[in-house]
Amino acid sequence: MTDEKKKVDVKETADSIIRETKAKSNNSQFIIWMGALVLGAILGWMGIPALNEFFNFVATVFTRLFQFIAVPTIALAVITTLAALGGNKETGIIFAHAVTYTLLTTFLAAFIGLGLYIYIAPDNLPADIVNAGSEVVKGQSVAALSYYDHILGVIPNNVLAPFLSGNVLSVMLIAAAVGLALAFMPRTENREAILKVIQGVQEIAFTLIRAILYVLPIGIVAFAGQLSAQIEAGVIVGALGKYTAVVMLGNAIQFFIVLPIILVLRGLNPIYVMRQMGQAIAVALFTKSSAGTLPVTLACSEENLKVNPKVSRFVLPICTTINMNGCAAFILVTSLFIMQNAGFELTMTTMLTWVCIAVLAAIGNAGVPMGCYFLTLSLMAGIGAPIGLMGIILPIYTIIDMIETAENVWSDACVCAMVDHDLKGKLSEDGDIPAAL
Repeated sequence: MTDEKKKVDVKETADSIIRETKAKSNNSQFIIWMGALVLGAILGWMGIPALNEFFNFVATVFTRLFQFIAVPTIALAVITTLAALGGNKETGIIFAHAVTYTLLTTFLAAFIGLGLYIYIAPDNLPADIVNAGSEVVKGQSVAALSYYDHILGVIPNNVLAPFLSGNVLSVMLIAAAVGLALAFMPRTENREAILKVIQGVQEIAFTLIRAILYVLPIGIVAFAGQLSAQIEAGVIVGALGKYTAVVMLGNAIQFFIVLPIILVLRGLNPIYVMRQMGQAIAVALFTKSSAGTLPVTLACSEENLKVNPKVSRFVLPICTTINMNGCAAFILVTSLFIMQNAGFELTMTTMLTWVCIAVLAAIGNAGVPMGCYFLTLSLMAGIGAPIGLMGIILPIYTIIDMIETAENVWSDACVCAMVDHDLKGKLSEDGDIPAAL
């Protein structure tokens, strides 16, 4: 595909998404999800036993659907991203800068979340809810295991076992190995055929996610009904209120303070960068998908920020998967909150270990709506924590997901701008433009 055709395709796709977002953002999905939340809360508050039992059934169905789609989607995203790294010499230079900034911003986001979690200290949820949720998960507790056991548990000795058991870290390790193998193997017809199959399966996974999201308002009604019927309002509001404050405040600090400071330190004007990338950030807010926003992000970076296409067309697709500031903070804070409620001892060593786990998990996120939720649910299931508590968080995750996605896309734009600034004048003027996807 020629450069001119790529530019036309990017612009046309971006314009299409912007038009669709402007037409739908005011009165469609957001209103439906909020209506489902209110309806579920009202029905649950009525205290009808048969209705509450039905809510429990529907909530379990959706929890299983989340588990079903999460692991393969994450694995496919990691494979396709790493498979794009081969060949071009300049690709390695661009990738090194992108990864450096990605790790910097993602670790900062996670540490901000940790600091806020320690300072605000969310309360525990009622014991009966924690006990009920723990029945969903089968497996042994890891409380008595050493860190060596944790590491050994991540290293797979069977290709299928991690997928069958839902061990996300093992799955990501396998996916990383396969992706890197595809990146550095000779560019033969067999390699291209394998990549086409993997990308086709990834499209199937994304289609299934869209199908789940289409019927998700039913799940939100059920989860909100559980929330309203089973938990005393004062207790849950206090506990979830502090938890939500940690997540939202962490996103705000990263968005408005940390990322602009990093841009200033690299010699860029954060106000100018944000203004030029405003359309992409707005689309991300309503689509709740970094991957879905990618065409707009590309168009804004090249047409508004005037980023070198060699940088934007490689860095932005990579960042869609690996640069997940909001996701890292959400995974960390939610994991600590759930483990705290499950009775895990949260020592400083444990919390710092989970900072690293959250960053690694966020790097493997799929960049699709609710990707962070899928990841956290799978991680908690993998250590035997009560994933039923994820259902309590789901009704408020609609708002969290919007804010997180906007932050992730803003971070992607910052990384792209900084890489372009660092490499200005250092890349050749001709040659193929590396494409990550």
